[in-house]
Amino acid sequence: MTSSECTLRAMNCEMNLLSMPDGSSMFMQGNTCIVAGVYGPIEAKLQKMLHDKASVEVVFTPLKGPPSIDGRMKELYIKETCESTLITSLHPGTSISINTQEMQDDGGLLACAINASCIALINSNLSMKFTIAAVNCMIDEDSKEIIVDPDEIQLQNAKATFMFAFDSVKKDIVCCNAMGRFNEKQLLEATDKCRDASKYIFDFYRDIVKKYAYAI
Repeated sequence: MTSSECTLRAMNCEMNLLSMPDGSSMFMQGNTCIVAGVYGPIEAKLQKMLHDKASVEVVFTPLKGPPSIDGRMKELYIKETCESTLITSLHPGTSISINTQEMQDDGGLLACAINASCIALINSNLSMKFTIAAVNCMIDEDSKEIIVDPDEIQLQNAKATFMFAFDSVKKDIVCCNAMGRFNEKQLLEATDKCRDASKYIFDFYRDIVKKYAYAI
């Protein structure tokens, strides 16, 4: 694999951006930007209380317009991913809320939202089993090549799109979203390329934490 095949768009991040949440982040990948805030653990409402662990709630707010089915899908993916990383058994009967706000979408919005949520969780000091890195990729309709982290213009020519989220320990897939037409070989190739690209996101997390930590 050449370096050009695994090139992620430039990443930027600001932690502790918001004063009200227990943890927050603004994460940018290329021109795609998400702000995430984590609240909790706080006492859960009776109808949502789980007696053996914390319940996790996610709200995704689009840049324009009311909440949509697509937004609900993003909430489900973010919720399942963040639940897998949190040690929810440490906080029974409580609620952990993750609010994500779309600021700009230039491709890879779901992956960006998952990464922003992960950084906000790191900032909140909640106990985590591992961190999560989400990577977007596509199969180009004309060249049939797999492009990692495409922008909105490149996505217009996509035959299929993939989003994979990996854990930081074994680099196993935590969640996957695939749309379009592809075969098994293309799926495996896309998985491998995104897994290789995820290490750059994990390295970015470490650099960000060092930047914001008072002592390492």
